[in-house]
This record gives sequence, structure tokens and C-alpha cells, in this order.
Amino acid sequence: MTTRLHGVFAPVLTPMRDDLSPDTPKWIAFCRQLLADGCTGLAPFGTTSEANSLGLDERMEMLDALVEAGVPAAQLMPGVGTCAIPDTVKLSAQAARLGCGGVLMLPPFYYKGVSDEGIFRAVAEVIERVGDARLRVYVYNIPPIAVVGYSLAVIERLLKAYPGVVVGMKDSSGNWSYQQSVLEHFPGFDVFTGSERFLLANLRMGGVGTISAMANVIPGKIRFLYDNYLAENADQVQERLDRYREATRDYAAIPALKQIMANRTGDRTWLNLRPPLVNLSEATAHEMLAKYAAA
Repeated sequence: MTTRLHGVFAPVLTPMRDDLSPDTPKWIAFCRQLLADGCTGLAPFGTTSEANSLGLDERMEMLDALVEAGVPAAQLMPGVGTCAIPDTVKLSAQAARLGCGGVLMLPPFYYKGVSDEGIFRAVAEVIERVGDARLRVYVYNIPPIAVVGYSLAVIERLLKAYPGVVVGMKDSSGNWSYQQSVLEHFPGFDVFTGSERFLLANLRMGGVGTISAMANVIPGKIRFLYDNYLAENADQVQERLDRYREATRDYAAIPALKQIMANRTGDRTWLNLRPPLVNLSEATAHEMLAKYAAA
């Protein structure tokens, strides 16, 4: 596996049936549509996918089905982060076996106040137990949700211990100064920004793209900026793109995006969410959709 991932990735929304089981056929069709509409790759079982509301068997069965349906594994970066090392090992080993382009690995996120040593050991233990040369790890830094994250010291240590295995990062810290530091300190480390708001800045500093929740609904618009970031009007393109994020910023992200999908397709089952997530109220949904349409 030599091709490195880059471009616009969607952490794919997971459509649920009325009994709250994953609607795998609809999900596969949606994955295909995202690739056709501009995504260069997909990150199933990311935060926006309700990944941590899905069971281990569900994730593994869905990923098998997606690859069996002909979606190229090389374009996939499935989320594998769990709180239990054996579970993360199972998910990571499956992804490597299928030929996925990489895996997106949360730090173990239940225990707080853990040391850099603990974070390093957790990732190292997974890599050692998988023991597959095909494994490519993208660490997933999202301290606003996980609280714990990947310090520069941990990244440096992982790169030295596992060169060619730990190859990149998704940074969803929302902190541009942190992302800038990673880009500056580790040239050749493939940094995806977790928000398309930072896409232009990311690319200008040598980053490789974005894994963005908004890619579920505006993949083509994000891809246009990725393809044209050297154009003279790139800053204006970024500003236009930012309006979509602004329209949904004040609302719970997964319910808001599923509301947009239900409104777009006329399929009300897109509103199905696994608890503890709940839908936007009717008034709030109307307000959000009006802002989104105005964008």
C-alpha cells in the first residue's frame, strides 16, 4: 500500500431504519453518491457517522459490505477508535486486511488526565497487535469531544517508532495554531483538517485536505476549493464555503446534517438517530434550514 490519501473525505452519515438498525443498502448508495459528487475518499465510522453509537459487529459487517459492493477500499479511512484496545485491534486488522487506505484512530477517550506515555502506549499496542505491514494509521485529534488528544511529543514519538505506519492526522481541535504547529514540525506528515474552514490554510502549508462533516452535503463545493486552492480567487472561494458552516454552526451537527438530508431527499428516515442523540425541534429545524438555504 503505497498511495497516500489526500483530498476531500466525508465522515459518512449513517442512515438508520425505523428500528434504529443501520440501513446498509442506503448507506452504500450514499457512499457511492458522495464519491460521484466530489469526495476523493470516505471516512466511514467517523464522529458524524454516529460511530460510537454503533456496535463492533455492526461496523465490521458494514465495512465488509461496502467493499464487497465495489467501493474501492483504497479510498476508505474507516474510524477504528474505541476505548478498548482489543476492539480497536479487530477494526484495524479488518481494515488492513481489506486494503483500506488507512484507519482513523481516536485516542482512548474514556479516561481523562492520562499522560502522553499512556496515549503513546495505547496506539503502539494496537499497531503491535495488528502486526500487518499494510496498516496505515491516521491519528484523530478531537479534544473538544474526546478531551484527551495527541501532543506534538506523542506524534514525534509515534513517527520515530512506527515510520510508514503512522502517516497522518485528522485535526478537529478547532485550534488553527495547533494544526499549524503540526504542519511546521512534521513535514511529510499528512495532515487533514477536520473543518473545511481551515482547508485553504491547510493546503497552503502543505496539508493534504479535509475530512469534513459538511462533505456529506456539499462535497462538490469543498472539492472545488481543494482543486483550485492556487487560484487567485481562492480566498473568496473559501469565504463562500464558510457560509455553509456558519449556517449550521449553532446546531447539533449530526441532527442538523440528517435534517438537511431528509429535506433534500424527501426521505424522513434520514431523521432517525440513535439515542442519546435527538432530532432538532420543528422550529429549530425550520430556522436552520432557512439559514442553510440562504448560504
